[in-house]
Amino acid sequence: MAIESVTNTQCTANQERKDDGEKPVVFDSSVIRYELNVPQQFLWPDEQKPCLNAPELKVPYVDLGRFLTGDPASAVEASRIIDEACRKYGFFLIVNHGVDSKLISDAHRLMDDFFELPLSQKQRAQRKLGDNQGYASSFIGRYSSKLPWQETLSVEYSAEKTNSNTVKNYLCNKLGKQFEQFGQVYQEHCEVMSKLSLGIMELLGLSLGVGRSYFRDFFEGNCSVLKLNYYPPCQKPDLTLGAGPHRDPTSLTILHQDDVVAFKFM
Repeated sequence: MAIESVTNTQCTANQERKDDGEKPVVFDSSVIRYELNVPQQFLWPDEQKPCLNAPELKVPYVDLGRFLTGDPASAVEASRIIDEACRKYGFFLIVNHGVDSKLISDAHRLMDDFFELPLSQKQRAQRKLGDNQGYASSFIGRYSSKLPWQETLSVEYSAEKTNSNTVKNYLCNKLGKQFEQFGQVYQEHCEVMSKLSLGIMELLGLSLGVGRSYFRDFFEGNCSVLKLNYYPPCQKPDLTLGAGPHRDPTSLTILHQDDVVAFKFM
């Protein structure tokens, strides 16, 4: 969620394109969304694109409402559903999770505001090569082909430093004091997601028969990453992908999404 100066990143990316004999590309969503010709670097082979005729998955919903109140029977039922979902799909949907709707609404609104900023402002938080946090425009400079049609802003969070406001401070330091509310919302969001993740870990422990505290205790002081993803409009969306096939390198990913944006807590 921050960036220094895009100059170094662009120079590196441009040099790589020259070495590869490819035309330099800059992913500026305010411009590239209107391009009729998708740059070669963003084209994906047909075999890696989603199948439009694939059957709809009947992924089960896990109701956390009564579980969060401490009801033992609800914990058993929720863990049973999670066990079945993990064996069959590897993921599940949760409802009645207790996360404040206003916090979610504010997180989406502020995310929209950020990604509508001029590229030069977003690049004040530019992610450095090898870092887990900062702003990235389609990971140019990291990959030379099959680039995702995506912008991201990532921030690290540590549950062991709950009173240090690390998320808020990082965003304000990178983007400026005027982003204090922006940072405060995502600081609170990370704290809430950390708490929710521990509850899910309890259910995973129950589903595996090791007890509800087994994973919760292990992840109590977790280190996580909040990732905001934005997929700008594309004139030829059938040629590219917002995010290609991948596996998250984390123990648990909580994803909340709408039609064009998504944020992950990992």
